Amino acid sequence: MGFKIGVVGAGQFSKCFIPLLQAHPFVEEVALAEVVTSRREAFVQAFRIARSYASLEELLASDVDAVAIFTQRHLHGPHTLQALRAGKHVYCAVPMAQSLDDIEQIMNEVVRTGLIYMTGETSYYYPSTILCRDKFKAGAFGDFVYGEAQYMHDMSHGFYDAFKYSGGDDWKKVAGIPPMYYPTHSVSMLLSVTGAKATKVACLGYTDKHEDGIFRQGANLWDNVFSNQTALVSTSDGGSLRLNEFRRVGWGGPNSVYMSMYGTEGSFEEHAGGAAWTSKTWGDVVDLTGDLSCQDAYVELKDLEQDLHPTLKNDFHSTFAIVHPQHRLPLSFQGLPNGHFGSHQFLVDDFVKALHTNLLPPNHVWNAAKYLAPGLIAHESCLRGGEMLAIPDFGDAPSHWNLLDPDAFRAGD
Repeated sequence: MGFKIGVVGAGQFSKCFIPLLQAHPFVEEVALAEVVTSRREAFVQAFRIARSYASLEELLASDVDAVAIFTQRHLHGPHTLQALRAGKHVYCAVPMAQSLDDIEQIMNEVVRTGLIYMTGETSYYYPSTILCRDKFKAGAFGDFVYGEAQYMHDMSHGFYDAFKYSGGDDWKKVAGIPPMYYPTHSVSMLLSVTGAKATKVACLGYTDKHEDGIFRQGANLWDNVFSNQTALVSTSDGGSLRLNEFRRVGWGGPNSVYMSMYGTEGSFEEHAGGAAWTSKTWGDVVDLTGDLSCQDAYVELKDLEQDLHPTLKNDFHSTFAIVHPQHRLPLSFQGLPNGHFGSHQFLVDDFVKALHTNLLPPNHVWNAAKYLAPGLIAHESCLRGGEMLAIPDFGDAPSHWNLLDPDAFRAGD
């Protein structure tokens, strides 16, 4: 018998993951929880879902083994804690929470219960991250010196519609979330390569001027006025990072999330539509653009497609690059939706394999904290005019809890 997994939220993102969960050979059933009746009924019909629920509470009272949370980002912490306390394994879209206290509580519940928690960080499987992780492990970078990563997503590139869909009449109250409260795309690209932790951060912000009034005192849940934030970070391996989280920016590149890394022996640079590797040898420059490019693989989900902004359409429907280890994925995934630069299928496979083996997935709770905490402290630094602040260390996974090697086997073989 396979696992029964309950998806929480019927939105743009969850519809990309339901077909993958249903197709995984270790999954027996996918149920759904959604508070809006019309959306719940549409998903039930489109995906032939046998059991659906009108609330998270109803779903948690059922016999599902795990939940996959795709609710509004500021609700992820409370919803995760509800699920863990109900005895369910948790996959949660990023970010894991909105406070240091929620991070600590989630971690304590995982330790107390022994349940699997995984953060759905797409950037972990972006082609550039995979390439740099492989080269770093092989020693090609040498010692880490400096890295920079940015999430350049203008509000006009699909965010208005997304927040209206999830936030209803009060959508502006949640749309004004501090950019550094959603830092994990940027942070994970770098720290998942080196394995280091962020130790100190100083951050500056751009006070928003746009007429929509989203980023204003009193206009959002956080009284946040910053639409763009830039952080400088010290890391435990002696290196440093620069992180940009921009929501008002004239950027239309195909990769809204991208990174560059510099080591003592070699370096990787990524920009709009291009990437290259270089070393200390004069003239040694390798164009990696083709190796990292994802093909467009739009898979229509009948009756559920919406008019997505081209930026979001690319995010939600791009597929594999040359560097992706496709050999490890279940054969049942072939021809199914993918997205966010080929990451969706790997994330689903990681989570279900973790349930099957009772081993920690790569994006486990301790890494989720490592990806998020720098941003939470960065925003606090921003409020203090750029003061350098210490980032709390939430520790490492206990030595008795082994890490899953997703490449070790292919589910279904």
